[in-house]
Amino acid sequence: MKKILIITGDGGEGFETLYAYHRFLEAGYDPVIATTSRKRMHMVIHDFEEGWDTYVERQGYGVEAHIALSEVNVSDYEAVMIPGGRAPEYLRHNTLAKSIVKEFNERGKWVWAICHGIQVLITSGVLKPGMNVTCYEHCRSEAESTGAIYVAEHQAVRDGRVVTGQTWQSHPEFYREVFACLHEG
Repeated sequence: MKKILIITGDGGEGFETLYAYHRFLEAGYDPVIATTSRKRMHMVIHDFEEGWDTYVERQGYGVEAHIALSEVNVSDYEAVMIPGGRAPEYLRHNTLAKSIVKEFNERGKWVWAICHGIQVLITSGVLKPGMNVTCYEHCRSEAESTGAIYVAEHQAVRDGRVVTGQTWQSHPEFYREVFACLHEG
């Protein structure tokens, strides 16, 4: 069974993480959730409410990390997925997380990120000048600082072997792209 690595952590968007995990299981893949150590992570729910300029955050489900980042062997996986939430805020500074994502990219494996997950792609050196990407609108300036081109009009954008999505509301478009990638091999 082909493996997909999902990198997240405390403060990760629970819906994006669990949706990815269940979609990959449903499609016959072996999704493996990794974070800084094997533990039960505290996930969050980000939602949009009238009158707020940004999202609100609530406590979400707990999610078990199957492995620690130190246990990841990139050769074992077809792709890496980075959900959003607040976890990417600190994972983008984690040397091991960055090196894993960078290695996926350098080996020509699939790299996917949704919402704030793009922050890890940015610090891993995955985004390049002229590359088309999308993400949560408030991460736009970070993505553009790499020279990447922010695409607002699409919920999901594929550029080469990288797929990015805006938010959990982008799941239908995002996963159409993700599974098209996997069917290409």
